[in-house]
This record gives sequence, C-alpha cells and structure tokens, in this order.
Amino acid sequence: MASLYLLDTNIVSHMMRNAAGHAMQRVQTLLSQDSGHRLCISVVVQCELLFGLQRVASTRWKARYEEAMILLQVLPLDEAVCAPYASLRAQLERAGTPIGANDSLIAAHALALGATLVTADAEFQRVPGLTVENWLN
Repeated sequence: MASLYLLDTNIVSHMMRNAAGHAMQRVQTLLSQDSGHRLCISVVVQCELLFGLQRVASTRWKARYEEAMILLQVLPLDEAVCAPYASLRAQLERAGTPIGANDSLIAAHALALGATLVTADAEFQRVPGLTVENWLN
C-alpha cells in the first residue's frame, strides 16, 4: 500500500550531511520500490532549510540541498491545514505541552494530509493522532 511521508527539517538536513546515512538509504529504498510511496516536505520545512542555507552561505551546502530536493516534492499549505492547526495548538496549550509555531504547522500539515511525519524530534510524539517515524535510528 502506498504511503505519504512528510519529512521534517532534521531528516532532510541529515540527508544533506550524510548521503549514505540511514535517512537517505530509506529514501532510496522507498523510491526504488514501485510502490507509489510519496516523499514530500511541507513548504514550512523548505522555509527552514532555506533559512539555514542563508545563515551558512555555502555553495557546497546549497548543492547538497538541491541534490536532496530532487527526491522530494514540496507541498504548499492550504485551507485544509487551518482547522487541524487551530485544534492542535489549542489542545497542546491547554495541556501545558505546546510545541513551536513551525512545528505546529508541520504537524497540522501532516494531519491534514493523513501523512506519516518523518522526524527525529521527540516533541512530535505529543501530537494526538499524528503518525511519526524516525529514520535516523
């Protein structure tokens, strides 16, 4: 069965740092199977990655970013993300366990898409109903 995987910033960053690492191996395995898996990032993740590239201003890292992005589709935010975002943020704040604003948007994006969020960030485990995988283990 085909799955939609939404990769978090730390996963794509790992792919950029280590082309033979666990995350890149998993991406290559999924892409080599003719199973219809989709590998994507949220536009919020793309914003974080581009910000990081602006901070280091390195042609080497820009090239590694472009190599990783060839494998991934960037998904825009749309109205379907609004209700899950508002609900998630309010629920976590009421529980006294909020997550960052960008992470709230990324989690809501995954929830709206019915996607598995691929991340090494443990705070996403607090998001009710979110399916999370860590490809760095």
